[in-house]
Amino acid sequence: MPAHAPAILVLEDGRTFRGDSFGAEGETFGEAVFNTGMTGYQETLTDPSYHRQVVVMTAPHIGNTGVNDDDPESSRIWVAGYVVRDPSRVPSSWRSVRTLDDDLRQHGVVGISGVDTRALTRHLRERGAMRVGISSTETDAEALLERVKASGQMAGSELASEVSTTEAYVVPAVGEKRFTVAALDLGIKAMTPQRLAERGVEVHVVPATSSLDDILALSPDGLFYSNGPGDPAATTHQVEVLQGALAQGVPYFGICFGNQLFGRALGFDTYKLTYGHRGINQPVMDRTTGKVEVTAHNHGFAVDAPLEGSTTTPYGEATVSHVCLNDDVVEGLELKDADGALKAFSVQYHPEAAAGPHDAAYLFDRFVKLMSDEKGTD
Repeated sequence: MPAHAPAILVLEDGRTFRGDSFGAEGETFGEAVFNTGMTGYQETLTDPSYHRQVVVMTAPHIGNTGVNDDDPESSRIWVAGYVVRDPSRVPSSWRSVRTLDDDLRQHGVVGISGVDTRALTRHLRERGAMRVGISSTETDAEALLERVKASGQMAGSELASEVSTTEAYVVPAVGEKRFTVAALDLGIKAMTPQRLAERGVEVHVVPATSSLDDILALSPDGLFYSNGPGDPAATTHQVEVLQGALAQGVPYFGICFGNQLFGRALGFDTYKLTYGHRGINQPVMDRTTGKVEVTAHNHGFAVDAPLEGSTTTPYGEATVSHVCLNDDVVEGLELKDADGALKAFSVQYHPEAAAGPHDAAYLFDRFVKLMSDEKGTD
């Protein structure tokens, strides 16, 4: 491994950690969050939902399997910074083509290693996610702290337009085409449209700025909203588009950020979690079946909806369909018509299993069935 310069990490409350530079040398700022996944660091780094966030990995050894060209979920690394305890000195995997350190350097991502990530994680759990700075060019913690306090907040930030595709593209159906879906890219991961394509769905991925007319021009059988970064309360255009689609009866499926925007379209508020859910080991109950699934999460905001009973909306009756068993956070919503037929649904987590368990793959089948029922086909 190349020699690494000393580095410093300063939280906005003044807590300071010192270590070694990992990845690119320089300085970076963002919101400090922690991820509990023991694997899948490539998918985490390339998940656009982590835009403007500095990710602390709770697993002590990161980089063991190196980096390959098959697992990225987008064309670049999106995290604002990366914090690990013990980076692997020598990766070991037949799929590896370079080290994680080299990959971070190549993408200009500033990180720090040799940090007591357990102490840092405990601090964030007790005090909440907060702004942070990492620097290998500054040695004065007080000077870096001033720049941390001057950096942007996550609350109130509209970030989906910064990570979305600028041009529409198509992911063709695998085998016989059964349905057409318009997928609004709010920070979509590559595996998500692939999961739909495997079920005979032709996916038209469109920019986050697309209008309702743009979407309807595709004559879609369904509308999909992806995961993505930022504050859902600051993301208003996409909520209005979704309300228009729901009013016209277009079947809808949303994940993560798409769940939060669905909640706001139905009239619910959203709020910022103290430290969020990030990892691939979160237990969630599907209240429609009573089954518990282990799921992959990456969210710092949640929907404020009543866990019991239904809520009458202009589009039908809304209920909470999924709940996190750790803290009762809303993890899914359903919308039904007056006859009790499902019209739209969403989940707060990532069912495409990249990275993560496969427990929630049934949700893609549920979306296909929803479109099939709407068209009256088998």
